[in-house]
Amino acid sequence: MSLADRVRVKNVRVLSDRHYRLEEVEFDYRRGNGEWQTMKREVFDRGHAAALLAYNVASRTVVLTRQFRLPPYRAGHDDLMIEAAAGMLDDETPENRIRAEAEEEIGYRLHDVRKVFEAFMSPGSVTEKLHFFVAEYEAAMRVGDGGGLADEGEDIEVLELPIDQALAMISDGRIVDAKTIMLLQYAALSIFR
Repeated sequence: MSLADRVRVKNVRVLSDRHYRLEEVEFDYRRGNGEWQTMKREVFDRGHAAALLAYNVASRTVVLTRQFRLPPYRAGHDDLMIEAAAGMLDDETPENRIRAEAEEEIGYRLHDVRKVFEAFMSPGSVTEKLHFFVAEYEAAMRVGDGGGLADEGEDIEVLELPIDQALAMISDGRIVDAKTIMLLQYAALSIFR
């Protein structure tokens, strides 16, 4: 049985359509026991995105970013966020978008960008699917300072860290971004064994 046989959308009301789209969706859902239940949920549609961990096996380092994020600040996180380079797809393929983001945010033109997995980051309320990439970097691939695009409000600091330090920053709470934690754990298991 397809989910289309279990879901009947009754009404969609747009609550906001500014930078992203927020909808209230009323629908009927056929439960596991066969009974139909009417529910309402808010769905936040921000599009899909890509994230990348740049790494260097020889030096055992990774490149991350540090920047201000309003939502974590509003949730009580009183520090800049340390993250993997990432960005919205904006009608581009995940691979092309992440290559551009790497140059914009961390200043590297990466050659062998490899997709490792996809994940819905908050499936209870957000439609976003994130495409996760890794790529090896070396000093000769540096084509700029990074830092992001000022006209998009980006003010990004580039961090080159030993992988062991980055992993320790998860444990001590300095890295709290889910996509970054996932990529660092992937690197620990599959790259820096």
